[in-house]
Amino acid sequence: MPGLKAGQPAANTKTGHPKAERWDKSMQVPLDLSVRDIPREQWLEDLVNEQVAGLERVCDHISSCRVSIERPQKAQQTGNPYRVRIDINVPPKHEVVVTQEPGDEEMHPDLAGVVRSAFDSAQRQVRELVDRQRHNVKAHDADLERQGTVRKLFLAGGYGFLQTFDNRELYFHRNSVFNCDFNQLKLGTIVRYEEEEGDEGPQASTVHVLQRP
Repeated sequence: MPGLKAGQPAANTKTGHPKAERWDKSMQVPLDLSVRDIPREQWLEDLVNEQVAGLERVCDHISSCRVSIERPQKAQQTGNPYRVRIDINVPPKHEVVVTQEPGDEEMHPDLAGVVRSAFDSAQRQVRELVDRQRHNVKAHDADLERQGTVRKLFLAGGYGFLQTFDNRELYFHRNSVFNCDFNQLKLGTIVRYEEEEGDEGPQASTVHVLQRP
């Protein structure tokens, strides 16, 4: 079956013309839709496109989305007779997989309800993944903000100055250098530090050497 593109207007089954703008044309999620043992009708393609567009509103860097919809020959006599599988890839190496098996949806035996239920579950998982990614980025940025470079050293005086991530000059004392490593410091040494308020303004404390020049 040919793939669809999320955001691509489907043709009107009565007029043959594209439907009115239902989705943003900027949607670029590559969609591979497979339908087996049920009619591949326009409303179903429209519904899947709409749901994929909703996923992209949650995560704007989805690299691909594969959707498989089928009605197994030995379907359940009650409840949902359909199987829906959604496989979403999110960079760098994340995969979200949701499967609705026959019999899973007692309250929504119609195909549209099963599809929506599967995408609701996928959207929750994608949202959780995006939240984790944002948290990791913030943690990484915060770690970078606590890094500095030794720019001035006064070995006899037992102090020096760091150039911080945001280009400030920050005083530090030899007693703040972890493992009594002050005498081994050189200009250009990259360190991680904690910042505190000293008697004469901000200063670096708990200075750890990360990389020597």
